[in-house]
Amino acid sequence: MQRQIKVKAPAKINLTLEVLDKREDGFHNIKSIMQAINLYDYLTFKVSESDSVKINLDGDSKNIPYNEKNLVWKAIVKFFEKTGLKAYVDVYIEKNIPVEAGLAGGSTDAAATFYALNKIFDYPLSNADIEELCALLGSDLNFCLQGGTAVCTGRGEKIFSIPTPVFDVSIVKPLSFGISAKEAYTKFSQLSLAQKSVPDNTEKLSETLKNSIPCLLNESFLYNSLEFAVINDYKELLEIKKNEPSSVMSGSGPTFFVLKKQFDYAFDDRRFVVINGLKSICDGVKEVC
Repeated sequence: MQRQIKVKAPAKINLTLEVLDKREDGFHNIKSIMQAINLYDYLTFKVSESDSVKINLDGDSKNIPYNEKNLVWKAIVKFFEKTGLKAYVDVYIEKNIPVEAGLAGGSTDAAATFYALNKIFDYPLSNADIEELCALLGSDLNFCLQGGTAVCTGRGEKIFSIPTPVFDVSIVKPLSFGISAKEAYTKFSQLSLAQKSVPDNTEKLSETLKNSIPCLLNESFLYNSLEFAVINDYKELLEIKKNEPSSVMSGSGPTFFVLKKQFDYAFDDRRFVVINGLKSICDGVKEVC
């Protein structure tokens, strides 16, 4: 018997991202406020009986692999290793979140995979089990699963929910390149000690969100340590910052966002992908009803 589920996986932006010390495992400790936004990938899972674990990935994007390099594939393997179950899993990915953009597109798809498979098989794993698998597979998965607004610490996998502010957001990303987390953090490591200092905006913004009614977002606290590490290496990023001075990079970039319904500057759509009119949301991965 075949079972099917379709889920939507939201992108995230980093309202703050303060990079701290380097850890023994090679990652950096961070303090970040992550925010889910209503830009979604959609994943359709079809599961049928099999005497072994078999996986087929497909989708509408030419910019991601449909093999064992994909985080969705890795999440499927982790799920079946943990549960001991066996099945044939067919997944179709409708990709709307830009790739290598600092928006957690791969992470949110993987979190959606754990969510979907656990529901299809009638919850063989506890919430704690799923959280553990998310942390094993990446730094953003735990947040993507939950969504909303959260202070994230450790390497990003420790999340503490806070009230979600309501705001408009628009994003812009250069078309010609992406930036991997490895590149951004390597360049951050090469900065001087003075350049690595952080203003503790995560704590300031967190307190503001927890104590203001209605929940209001103070734009003066938006901050990203990694922006300073990569911006001077790419003329497109300097162009974004010059023409939209209030814009802030998300994650490891190269996407920048502003808290407006649309950008004031008209970016060349032959060189940039622009998505206007997005909004903050208070949830994470969900089934499409």
